[in-house]
Amino acid sequence: MSPPLLKLGAVLSTMAMISNWMSQTLPSLVGLNTTRITTSDTLTQISPKEGWQVYSSAQDPDGRCICTVVAPEQNLCSRDAKSRQLRQLLEKVQNMSQSIEVLNLRTQRDFQYVLKMETQMKGLKAKFRQIEDDRKTLMTKHFQELKEKMDELLPLIPVLEQYKTDAKLITQFKEEIRNLSTVLTGIQEEIGAYDYEELHQRVVNLETRLRDCMKKLTCGKLMKITGPITVKISGTRFGAWMTDPLASEKNNRVWYMDSYTNNKIVREYKSIADFVSGAESRTYNLPFKWAGTNHVVYNGSLYFNKYQSNIIIKYSFDTGRVLAQRSLEYAGFHNVYPYTWGGFSDIDLMADEIGLWAVYATNQNAGNIVISQLNQDTLEVLKSWSTGYPKRSAGESFMICGTLYVTNSHLTGAKVYYSYSTKTSTYEYTDIPFHNQYFHISMLDYNARDRALYAWNNGHQVLFNVTLFHVIKTEDDT
Repeated sequence: MSPPLLKLGAVLSTMAMISNWMSQTLPSLVGLNTTRITTSDTLTQISPKEGWQVYSSAQDPDGRCICTVVAPEQNLCSRDAKSRQLRQLLEKVQNMSQSIEVLNLRTQRDFQYVLKMETQMKGLKAKFRQIEDDRKTLMTKHFQELKEKMDELLPLIPVLEQYKTDAKLITQFKEEIRNLSTVLTGIQEEIGAYDYEELHQRVVNLETRLRDCMKKLTCGKLMKITGPITVKISGTRFGAWMTDPLASEKNNRVWYMDSYTNNKIVREYKSIADFVSGAESRTYNLPFKWAGTNHVVYNGSLYFNKYQSNIIIKYSFDTGRVLAQRSLEYAGFHNVYPYTWGGFSDIDLMADEIGLWAVYATNQNAGNIVISQLNQDTLEVLKSWSTGYPKRSAGESFMICGTLYVTNSHLTGAKVYYSYSTKTSTYEYTDIPFHNQYFHISMLDYNARDRALYAWNNGHQVLFNVTLFHVIKTEDDT
């Protein structure tokens, strides 16, 4: 029991004790009980007629004292001293009873109030405990949320640092743009001084001057080979693909000839994009099988070596007919004087800025390379040059501006090792490396329009870029 309840219990216990004392002691004091009273050493029984008598006494459930009193007959003398004393005691008892009744009511009221307060205090205590628990939970939750927010913000620190750097760069860019705007404004004002017709004429004059300058450029000398760029992966290990160096800028047809023998099918594509996607536009069935992979398309016609012969064939794609054929005198064929990789590559047909060429070997030149310039219509040999480079030692070769460039191998580590100029009839050893990415080149030809080398590299159709050195002609040059 809580302390307020203990105090209340003590009050009620005290009230019960007072009631018991009054019920038991009061009659004895006034001589109104049924027991004997000692008077002059004599016991005298007082009958009810002689005075007041307490008949019975008890406690009610609330602890109050209840007395039953038998009043004396009315014929007693009212002035009797005992009666007067009794009346006084009776008044006192009545006053005390009333006081006890008031006290009891107050006590009961206070007790109910205390019980109510105790219930409320218990409820408040539970609420305070819940609030304390909730506060801890909320604090933990809020702390965790703050920690998660901090964890999310931490990666932003380097970003903010980068923003600082970017802000500096943006400031610099703004300054540069401001300066550039000033320059452009000046240029705009200067251009505004001329009308459109005058500007157009200036452009035409500039274009004419550039064309005149290009005409003065001599054929270039090979300085560098870069790449390759892989265009497509298709076909067997050996083959040829090409475009026409004399075709117009809008004509970008591609021709594709797979394998080096036992084939007569030529596939045509309208563009490089169609070639890559495999969108074939036309197929040609040649009248003869070809030998090797060293064919060339020149001015709308295909030039190739007829299988098991030294005969050169000119075939027109437009008419689908053979326009010319001629035997290349003394030229070895059918793997007598091939390149190092074999494949019936005895006769190599090629074209450059000057015209159509045939590169081969003869017994008369001890198996060394012979260069012949051909008439593109009749296939007649216009002029020949004998070199000292053995055909079987060459990996591949190609012509640029009348100069033959020979590679030392068709495998890894290949480079342009030897060159022969038909203009000066002289040769030199060179050292121009290039990347043989797929380790087996079976076709390498120069295209003057594209300024690129077309190659068939182990089933890969690739392109190499070339860097040429040009010399401008002077009035004294013939």
